[in-house]
Formats: sequence, C-alpha cells, structure tokens
Amino acid sequence: MTILAILPIFCSTLLIAAHFYRSGSLLLTAGSLLMLSLVLVRKRWVPRLLTIFLFLAAAEWIRTMLVFIGQYQEAGRSWTRLAIILTSVSLFTALSALVFKTKVLKNKYRAAGTTGSPTAS
Repeated sequence: MTILAILPIFCSTLLIAAHFYRSGSLLLTAGSLLMLSLVLVRKRWVPRLLTIFLFLAAAEWIRTMLVFIGQYQEAGRSWTRLAIILTSVSLFTALSALVFKTKVLKNKYRAAGTTGSPTAS
C-alpha cells in the first residue's frame, strides 16, 4: 500500500528530473533524484522537505510554461495546448504532496519520529 501512496511523488520527481536533464542541468537532475531517494528515509522531516521540493518543482513547470508561451507567441504559434499540458503537470506535481496526508504515510513518518528519540530531562 505504501508503494501506491508514493507513486505520485515518484512520477512527479522523475518528470522534473527528466526536465532538468533535457535542459542540460545535471546538478538539478541529480538533486531531483536524490529527493526521490528520501522517500526511503523514515524521518519526520522528510514529508516537509519533499513537500517544499514538489511545490518548487510545480513552480518550475509554471516558469517553463511562461517561457515557452513567449516563444510560441513570437513565432505566431498557438500555445493553448502547451498551457493546458504544463498547467496539468504543475498541478499534478503540487498535488502529489497531498499523499503525505494519507493514513499510510502519516503512520509511516509519525512512527519514525517516535522510535528511538531520547527524552529531555
């Protein structure tokens, strides 16, 4: 069940990594793939970090869309389909963060934060 829960994060992260790879930014590609590997880390801070990453990735899709729309307008081409597709990708990426609200992942990361933590005296 956990695999199904993280599937949107997996897809969103691979899409943004492919985007960065295609643009020639190998550092951002590696960073995106590193973020994907954080799903395996059972720490309480992981959902927050991945949520921030997914929102930044969604913003990157919007930025990319605006750049492409400008190029399409200069060339006199229709950009409606482009806007629909990249807006959908951006929404999917941002909404992928909601998987951390599912019972399965809440339990996974809540349990991770309580095991082995020393108590303050």
